[in-house]
Amino acid sequence: MIPTVRPRRLRTTPAMRRLTAEHRLHPAELILPAFVREGLGEPREISAMPGVLQHTLDSLRRAAVEAAESGIGGIMLFGVPAVRDARGSAADDPRGILNVATRAVAAEVGDALVVQTDLCLDEFTDHGHCGVLDAHGEVDNDTTLDRYRAMALAQAEAGSALLGLSGMMDGQVAAVRDALDAAGHQGTAILGYSAKYASAFYGPFREAVDSQLSGDRRTYQQDPANRREGLREAELDIAEGADVVMVKPAMSYLDVLADVASASPVPVWAYQVSGEAAMIEAAAANGWIDRRRTIEESVIGIKRAGADAILSYFAVELAGWLR
Repeated sequence: MIPTVRPRRLRTTPAMRRLTAEHRLHPAELILPAFVREGLGEPREISAMPGVLQHTLDSLRRAAVEAAESGIGGIMLFGVPAVRDARGSAADDPRGILNVATRAVAAEVGDALVVQTDLCLDEFTDHGHCGVLDAHGEVDNDTTLDRYRAMALAQAEAGSALLGLSGMMDGQVAAVRDALDAAGHQGTAILGYSAKYASAFYGPFREAVDSQLSGDRRTYQQDPANRREGLREAELDIAEGADVVMVKPAMSYLDVLADVASASPVPVWAYQVSGEAAMIEAAAANGWIDRRRTIEESVIGIKRAGADAILSYFAVELAGWLR
């Protein structure tokens, strides 16, 4: 039997494959997560994340300029304070490291990049949880919302164009939207980390932010076994006013990403998290995989599943390859 249908015709040359590709990446669809640590004299490499640094303010500015020149779409800032307490006081202090860094980066590249900030308490608390603890040591959802409102105002006033609500508190989008609008920050956008799972893939990130966490976050982050719940969380955030919704991590949750992307009327983003990047780097360092091809394949897979934009530690490097 001689086949009459030959899909291989569309794979014959690089030009043909490029012409018939169903999905493409563009640098503008990439967002670089970046860490700034208070008190550093010089940038410090994160051992579990080769090539990723805890920045000083000066090195963060340089990294932001490099990111802007690469053509990527945005930069997401995470702050690591020198002093922590139970309520994460440094989070909404205008002199706190994240707010100082936001002002610096917004002044440097705010016209070229969407400057974004992580709105969560875990980096700032001495217990490492994403919220305020009650008398029993449990995260108090509604008291935490008050802290998020204060953080939102501080970050918006520092120049953040988009607030990344990653704490997974019920009602967080509505609380922050109300606080922003009441204070005249109607133009500040909200990214809801809607489907954020209690994942083991966050391990290297804990080093990046010097996490003080003991225990886990399973009472507020989602159970990895649950698929429908991811869509439900996204729909709730959209109803509360989220401008963008997120699925995190990306690699192990492509089904959830596809569900959210097929139903969402707002942009859907995904986060290629620290553990995903670290696995690629480790396997490549051992010669087991082709590093560049694996990075490209992993990110196009996230795009194929429905992400409109992707947070990736490879963003600037990948943008260079795409150009």
